[in-house]
Amino acid sequence: MRRTTVMLSTALLALTVAGCDAAADTSASKTAQSAVSVKNCGREVSVEGPPERVVSLNQGSTEILLSLGLGDRIVGTATWTDPILPSLAEANADIPRLAENAPSFEAVLAEEPDFVTASFVSTLGEGGVATRDQFEDLGVGTYIAPSDCVGKEEGAGDGTRTEPFTMESVYQEIEDLAEIFDVEEKGDELVADLQGRLAEATEQEVPEGTSALFWFANDESPYMAGCCGAPGVIANSLGLENVFDDTKDEWPQINWETVADRDPDVLVIGDLTRKSQTAETAEAKIEFLESNPVTREMDAVKNERYVVLTGAEMNPSLRTVYGAENVAAQLRALGLAG
Repeated sequence: MRRTTVMLSTALLALTVAGCDAAADTSASKTAQSAVSVKNCGREVSVEGPPERVVSLNQGSTEILLSLGLGDRIVGTATWTDPILPSLAEANADIPRLAENAPSFEAVLAEEPDFVTASFVSTLGEGGVATRDQFEDLGVGTYIAPSDCVGKEEGAGDGTRTEPFTMESVYQEIEDLAEIFDVEEKGDELVADLQGRLAEATEQEVPEGTSALFWFANDESPYMAGCCGAPGVIANSLGLENVFDDTKDEWPQINWETVADRDPDVLVIGDLTRKSQTAETAEAKIEFLESNPVTREMDAVKNERYVVLTGAEMNPSLRTVYGAENVAAQLRALGLAG
């Protein structure tokens, strides 16, 4: 009897050990499966598993993470130009906003992030919140939107585009973050939705030769869109001619005499809620245009052919699609599209 008991005990112990080994193998397998590496702005971004505590340092990046259903992972955001998309407001409601503009390095670290994202190289670079090396030296992974480093040189006026921005950069950002956070199915759904909406928005017809300018902010030395940033995608998609498409600077500062001389048919103006430059809101911009002796004689000003976009819609992000939709709708209202 004792021999039988010993044999049974030995067998059970062997099964237990085997079970533990199998569990360990499964755990190791899961870890291996969850390890992800993506190329990003000249770096290899590697994670051993989906990040749990992310700080998103720009509105565009935050809205992508929220659209992927990752609100419960975001422990802080910063650098906003506009209100959150209404469809994301509930998910964003309890997420701490560390600063309206750029937070300090210390404020970000206080949230104990294991991952940091940004829409612009200037945010995660010299003179920004901190460099990528500073975060990565502390074991914090980083990711920057490809739209701000692919085909672009940094410099004055937010840099120069050596290649036109396309929505493919935004789709790549969505797919990369979906892979990093292990929500690839949601990433595929989001990209498909944006592609469909952009295609639908650009089905309308705009009279050939209809010209426009895109004014982001500042009434002293205004930032107007050059050929090849997010406004370029909107203009090209809808068949508009950007009157400053002869410069590859993303947001060159152009004097008002030159603006008046180009005399576009439509003025697409940013309606920003931040407080960083002069003439941030659409109301302030329109008031300036209608009172300034140089601009009030422009045909679009006399006929109030204004199209209003949020600042976020004029930056490279998923909001660029919303910008195309909004410009299309407002052109129809002005009788300039059908």
